[in-house]
Amino acid sequence: MARRNQDDWTEIALRALAEGGLQAVAIEPLAARAGATKGSVYHHFPNREALLKATVERWEREHTEKVIELVESGRTPREKLRTLFTVVLDQTRKGSVEMALQAGAGNEVIAPVLQRVTEKRIGYLTELFGQLGFGEAQARKRALIAFSLYLGQAQMWTTLPGLVEPVLDEAVQVLTQRSDQAAVAHNA
Repeated sequence: MARRNQDDWTEIALRALAEGGLQAVAIEPLAARAGATKGSVYHHFPNREALLKATVERWEREHTEKVIELVESGRTPREKLRTLFTVVLDQTRKGSVEMALQAGAGNEVIAPVLQRVTEKRIGYLTELFGQLGFGEAQARKRALIAFSLYLGQAQMWTTLPGLVEPVLDEAVQVLTQRSDQAAVAHNA
């Protein structure tokens, strides 16, 4: 039997969360799924809440902080925005941890992490739209629209896969177009 560490258990819990939602993150079924004993999990985590907390904090690092680091390698704000959408949609296809966490937003372990992640993501998007020349209020509105679009597309991947990718370029174009550009395009 292989020895598992904390990272192994949070990875197993993330997969369970994506496949079965919050209720799937339970010690006994996770241990059985991994071919391990409950004691193996309890060696690293005193209880389910500790495992869940470590799991959502891992998700926060991998799906927010590391994504922002990757996106920052883009040259222009528009490239960064397109990369951001491409990366997050690719991650959404790999499992629906995001939707499971959104569904579990009332959980006392998930709520503060989800709040922190949402604020960080919207803040980052606001910065990108600001770099594109939008004023602070308009940049924040565009950030909220972009984040809402992401959540909608993440939901669509779980219920209507295949309908999301074709709109990626158009979504970036619409979100980055300034009203003065729209007026010129409309009158042309």
